[in-house]
Amino acid sequence: MADVKYTDDNIRTLEWNKHIRQRPGMYIGRLGNGDNPGDGIYVLLKEIVDNSIDEFSMGFGKQIQITVNDNTVTIRDFGRGIPLDSVVKATNNLNTGGKFDDSAFKKSVGLNGVGTKAVNALSSTFYIESFRDGQSSWAKYERGILLDSGKKDGVSERNGTFVSFVPDTEMFGNYAFNMEYVETMVKNYSYLKKGLTLTLNGTSYKSENGLLDLVNERMEETPLYPPIHLEDTDIEIVLTHGNSYGENIASFVNGQNTRDGGTHLAAYREAIAKTLKDFFKKDYDPQDFRQGIVGAISIQIQEPNFEGQTKTKLGSTYMWEKPMKDENGKDVKGEDGAIVIDRGPTIRTFVNDFVSRNLDNYLRMHKEIVPVLEEKIKASKQEREEISGIQKKTREKTKRANVYNKKLRDCRYHYCDKLAKDKVEEGEKSSIFITEGDSASGTITKVRNATNQAVFSLRGKPINCYKESRRRVAENEELNLLVAALGVEEDLKNLRYNNIIVATDADDDGMHIRMLVLTFFMKYYPDLIRRGHVYILQTPLFRVRNKKETRYCYSDDEKAKAIKDLKNGVEITRFKGLGEISAHEFVDFIGDDMRLDLVKLAKDESIANIMEFYMGDNTIDRQNFIRQNLRSEEELEDINI
Repeated sequence: MADVKYTDDNIRTLEWNKHIRQRPGMYIGRLGNGDNPGDGIYVLLKEIVDNSIDEFSMGFGKQIQITVNDNTVTIRDFGRGIPLDSVVKATNNLNTGGKFDDSAFKKSVGLNGVGTKAVNALSSTFYIESFRDGQSSWAKYERGILLDSGKKDGVSERNGTFVSFVPDTEMFGNYAFNMEYVETMVKNYSYLKKGLTLTLNGTSYKSENGLLDLVNERMEETPLYPPIHLEDTDIEIVLTHGNSYGENIASFVNGQNTRDGGTHLAAYREAIAKTLKDFFKKDYDPQDFRQGIVGAISIQIQEPNFEGQTKTKLGSTYMWEKPMKDENGKDVKGEDGAIVIDRGPTIRTFVNDFVSRNLDNYLRMHKEIVPVLEEKIKASKQEREEISGIQKKTREKTKRANVYNKKLRDCRYHYCDKLAKDKVEEGEKSSIFITEGDSASGTITKVRNATNQAVFSLRGKPINCYKESRRRVAENEELNLLVAALGVEEDLKNLRYNNIIVATDADDDGMHIRMLVLTFFMKYYPDLIRRGHVYILQTPLFRVRNKKETRYCYSDDEKAKAIKDLKNGVEITRFKGLGEISAHEFVDFIGDDMRLDLVKLAKDESIANIMEFYMGDNTIDRQNFIRQNLRSEEELEDINI
């Protein structure tokens, strides 16, 4: 190995904006192009809106105006406005901001001083203007570089802050905002901040009943009993049950949607199970209470600690945790010289105390709910015990046959792993490809990144779970192996892969297998879909090439353009199966630029309705859908020009 020099000249100090642009994952998580609600462009929007939300939480400004026009985003709030002499510092000095001072901001979301700076650095243009008492201060940037700034007198605008930015295509590529995702974000803010009006592109959102409105909107079926709505200072919860499988619980901290849960969600689940167990005086398993639950929890804490800049999972243990101050505002130190920490109650204790007291009282006052709730719990218990025995036998059988290792080609890092900070991104990238047959799985296994990409091979078509009994599904060897591979036997907290990618052939059988796999997830593990973990892998339908160039096309339009560009001597190949694509070609299709379609529910669609349409009896509606989307075999044949 050649002698590589390592000297003082190798040490670099990056400008704040260049560091953000070089390591965006540290600040906003994934980049993405807008197809996923966790993509970076939505994080940019959220970071600015969070600042406006914090103003409202402190009692300033009852309106927030948001516009998303093509790629340009503007946010106007009517809070206090940034102090005029600090507008530039607050937007281009990393770790500078008012939220480090808890006398100005309490129980806010943006505490680390990087949110606005990240938006600035990752935007091709960024403009901010603060209005205070007839004056304003403004600054204009390009990719984090200050172009101009100034102040104005005699301004007639109401106090508050105006921000306009355009996410940079150099970072996010050819992106587009999905307005359904933006609308959901805005609605969530309204549910959590009663009295606040948010206007998105001219449409206003305001909630009268807080989380109760959110749960009523999320219900995909008629609840077994009216939702229980309990609230107090710093906490609000909602609880009901349906007949669906899985859990559907939304969680929030200081107005932040913690999609991946955290300590508050764990406390909510534990508190519900413990309180109901004590109320009924029966030795029920926690799973018996969680099956079919629909609910939400929102808590307010001081200086929350999130696991990552994207704030999707709460890591805090205490309701507050800060240095103790004396009467002069100085840190109090112990005998050992260490700063004494003032800790509030644990989040677990706080949530448990609230739920045990208030839920118990509610059930005693609303006795009509009690028999309905207990019947649901008993039914869940009976099914759990029956299925548990069947699954145990199936797992023992597959272990003896040593089938498991043949099905799964695992990766090194997983979503549920406790990873060092420099490896957290690998856990976020962890993926499992669910393939049909050995041919496709063999191709993917050869070229996958074994660090964070696993492969699970299906033997053929899984059973149609929509039509089969729960017992029959539990007896299915293949589906049991899949569940074990995913790590979701009990719940999603041990989910091993962030991205579950269904990779099937682009033919009739492949489409059918895809639907069967998705039906299994929708019926028994719907939260995998609700939380944005399930994808469909796009692979090229055509290879268009001449002697000089080869292009892979994912649609007829891309094929037509390739034919036009390549002109003479063009050869066109239609790929009918993944096994037809060679390993050296396939490596590019599952790399950093692989194309994935997020599986999500369309607005106003329920999982039950979707399964009935696609997997139920042969209805007229489905027949009409097939006729309208049918393609002739001739259109799909290989073509040589």
